[in-house]
Amino acid sequence: MIEIRVLSGGAAAGVVKGIQEDFENTHQCKINGTFSAVGAMRDLVLQGEACDLVILSKSLVDELVSSGHVDPITVKSLGIVPTGIAIPSKRTSPSPKITTVDELKEAFMSAPALYFPDMQKSTAGIHFMKVMKTLGLDKELADRFKTFPNGATAMAQMALDPNTNVIGGTQTTEINICPGVNLVGLLPQALELNTDYTLGICKNSKNPDLAKILANVLVGNDSLAIRQQIGYLI
Repeated sequence: MIEIRVLSGGAAAGVVKGIQEDFENTHQCKINGTFSAVGAMRDLVLQGEACDLVILSKSLVDELVSSGHVDPITVKSLGIVPTGIAIPSKRTSPSPKITTVDELKEAFMSAPALYFPDMQKSTAGIHFMKVMKTLGLDKELADRFKTFPNGATAMAQMALDPNTNVIGGTQTTEINICPGVNLVGLLPQALELNTDYTLGICKNSKNPDLAKILANVLVGNDSLAIRQQIGYLI
């Protein structure tokens, strides 16, 4: 059976998994997807990992085009993904207020633990470290940071924390597909991050024709409802 290898940031996991069964049945193939921090996925491509399709932030896909790993004529956008704040679904106390910068700072300071994706290689994690530095909390709250390879793992681990007053953050598309956590809202406008998630077909693809069909499904009408439902801004 033909296998389509996808290396993707976690923000696109819900889209790929949402169309996977129908696509596999229609085309008699298998989608083998790896979803983690975009920087880690970029590194795999640069290291020669087998890959038919990448889905990363636009800047990293552009980087892979420049390095000769992705075919430039295949690059297409899935949509914009905002970054948000989440809490465990089982929380009984009121949701933290995060509308303003001061409210967000107070929410972080009041939380016993803060769950984020990798602060060096993931889009949301890198941004949250910038937010912490902007708020002057990067050192003060460092011992409360609980970081994981990607946003999905960070949210899943937050859901298991026995202290329900913990909070975390990642891209909304990872929050919305994770059982046990709820989206509180987006970051205040002054600190917001909206990321253009973009795909491209790798030049070492073993099945470029089928990868092209998959790419068209992921950015087309067949996946539009899924993308909107999980938080993409189209």
